[in-house]
Amino acid sequence: MLDLRLIRDQPDAVAERLASRGAGATALVKELLAADAARRRLLKEAEDLKALRNRASEAIGQAKRRGEDASTEQARMREVGDRIKALDGEVKAADEAIEHLLLLLPNLPHPSVPIGAGGDDNPEIRRWGEPRKFSFTPKPHEEIGEALGLLDFERAAKIAKSRFTVLWGSAARLERALTAFMLDLHTRRHGYTEVWVPHLVSGATMLGVGQLPKFEEQLFKTVEPDDNRTLYLIPTAEVPVTALHAQEFLPEATLPRRYVAFTPCYRREAGTYGQDSKGMIRQHQFDKVELVKVTTPAQSYDELESMTRNAEEVLKRLELPYRVVELCTGDIGQAAAKTYDLEVWLPGQGKYREISSCSNCETYQARRSEIRYRPTGGGKADYCHTLNGSGLAVGRTLIAVLENYQNADGTVSIPEALRPYMDGMERLTPLK
Repeated sequence: MLDLRLIRDQPDAVAERLASRGAGATALVKELLAADAARRRLLKEAEDLKALRNRASEAIGQAKRRGEDASTEQARMREVGDRIKALDGEVKAADEAIEHLLLLLPNLPHPSVPIGAGGDDNPEIRRWGEPRKFSFTPKPHEEIGEALGLLDFERAAKIAKSRFTVLWGSAARLERALTAFMLDLHTRRHGYTEVWVPHLVSGATMLGVGQLPKFEEQLFKTVEPDDNRTLYLIPTAEVPVTALHAQEFLPEATLPRRYVAFTPCYRREAGTYGQDSKGMIRQHQFDKVELVKVTTPAQSYDELESMTRNAEEVLKRLELPYRVVELCTGDIGQAAAKTYDLEVWLPGQGKYREISSCSNCETYQARRSEIRYRPTGGGKADYCHTLNGSGLAVGRTLIAVLENYQNADGTVSIPEALRPYMDGMERLTPLK
């Protein structure tokens, strides 16, 4: 959420920065400014009438003490009181409308974010590794997995619906190995604290991290019949981990906080995505190792760079070619001020595909969730910056392993970094 005072004080600057996100954001700013101006007019009228009523009350009291008839003035003040009551209701409704508009506004892009309309305008920052040259035509992961009997889309659809997957045997083990490898790397080498969090969260939590109201249609939710309370299945561990410090004041000396969590993620992913409707690229349920940081404003951009490098280290150790791109203003997420995407090479598709997004949300989530820090030297508490990134999406990493390590005989070699997690197993072979 943006600071309303900033929008009031610098409306042209805010509108200009948000315009690069698209016309919708600019229209929201105009609507918000109009609503705020109307609210202030209502508030001034109410305050003026309350002052008038106070003066009249004093005058009526003095008239009564002198034995004079004050009934006419009393009747007028009853009308003023009715108008004040109506105005208070209108001010409350205006406050709610402004709050709703603030919740819809996206974050301000950092000045360094490149201007662009969409994904095609994202500049490449760097690459690592050379795509493997195959002596045969590489297959996509769904063909590899089905031929080995390790990926089962048909039974998953029977159990649930399309865009779910059953992993059999060594594929399930590989998913578990990838998760353990990522958690060990981030906790032992990169210094993150591992946390285990709920997979169901309240609407207030979703609102605080920016998932609501914008992404309501993409979320799975449950309703408790006894008290009609709604709980949402998390679309990413970013949601509960960021919310750990909601409504808290953190000592500056304890920042930055660095957390890592493994969870399943649940997304409705409405619509069709062509090739992405096949296989495991875009699923309703998928596993992810998530990195979250809570920092001071002075720390956050250094921490974004280190978070991105931490995610890259996973791909380097698995020897998977990848590239880093910076998202332009037209492609950056609702809550983010700056984002780097890591895209892994998938030979079965012949292109790089996103496997991690690392974002600095600055105060956008902290303001909504009331996450503050107290400066070490004293002074007024201020909002923290929050950051998040995939470290990595486990299912997409499994896809990358299947496609990059496939062999001509249909088997898949296991990256050396994962073999200790699979009791030395060197290849995925057909399920017996």
